[in-house]
Amino acid sequence: MKEISITDIDGIAIGQVENAEAGTGCTVFICKDGMAAGLDVRGGGPASRESELLDPLAAASFIHAIVLSGGSAFGLGTADGVMKYLEEHDIGFDTGIAKVPLVAQADLFDLTVGDPTVRPDAAMGYEAARIAMEEPNYKDGNYGAGCGATVGKIAGMDTCMKTGIGSYAISIDDLKIGAVVAVNALGDIFDWETGKKIAGLLSEGGKGFRDTLSIMAGDTSVKENKFTGNTTLGVVMTNARFNKSQLCKIAGMAHDGYARSIRPVHTTADGDSIYAVSTGEVKADQDLVGSLGAMVMSEAIKRAVYSAESAYGFKAAKDLTD
Repeated sequence: MKEISITDIDGIAIGQVENAEAGTGCTVFICKDGMAAGLDVRGGGPASRESELLDPLAAASFIHAIVLSGGSAFGLGTADGVMKYLEEHDIGFDTGIAKVPLVAQADLFDLTVGDPTVRPDAAMGYEAARIAMEEPNYKDGNYGAGCGATVGKIAGMDTCMKTGIGSYAISIDDLKIGAVVAVNALGDIFDWETGKKIAGLLSEGGKGFRDTLSIMAGDTSVKENKFTGNTTLGVVMTNARFNKSQLCKIAGMAHDGYARSIRPVHTTADGDSIYAVSTGEVKADQDLVGSLGAMVMSEAIKRAVYSAESAYGFKAAKDLTD
């Protein structure tokens, strides 16, 4: 097993655009020939588009793009721009009348960061799609869907931390598997290998951590609004050959990676979602890929934390370790 770049997984082009001043952005994954895809949503507050395409009972056996975006439900129009770009380049499902690009999207809530009136839109989606196809620019940090990502928000934004988008990928012989994740959670973030807390709810002085679950346990009354600026979004990518049903299971297993690294996770105030996509013909065991999917997802979460830069008045992990 060796580490590779997420961009070494063939067949998927990634483009990112962000508005750093407004604190939002989008990350677009494109497979012009179509990719088999599954989805598992475990958070209670998702903002999504075309999710039903990925139901194993739906007719579509592949999609052309996935969009991860900020802006909450306001940002769902970002996919319109991706569809426009793909249609202009003759990419889509041939209906006999027009080629219809199949584009799935999930959004995180970043309206409490930067300018809440500025959200990803069709123009941003179009540009991200163009970049993905013409000059792929993926990198970890405060980019794309991770531009406005934060964690540890149970006590409000004054004591949360800045995170971002992260990736990690491995190969075993011909098999490749990787993950990209925009980490924007209500809870705290832990190193999945050591159990050490690496980001989350800060102490009042901002020099150490408090425990989100302990804060929640200190007041067991029902909270109507848990500062719902949350949702962690991930994509597991592999060159192994799987169908949609198998990929839904792999996406579900990858949620173990969320659970190892984010506490609490899958709350009603999060829309936690994971897509799993297959772009190749390599034969591999489904359970192996699902288990590795959880591992690369946890590592990608860690990369999202450590690659983030402080912004908008929020500290990043780098500020606590320097």
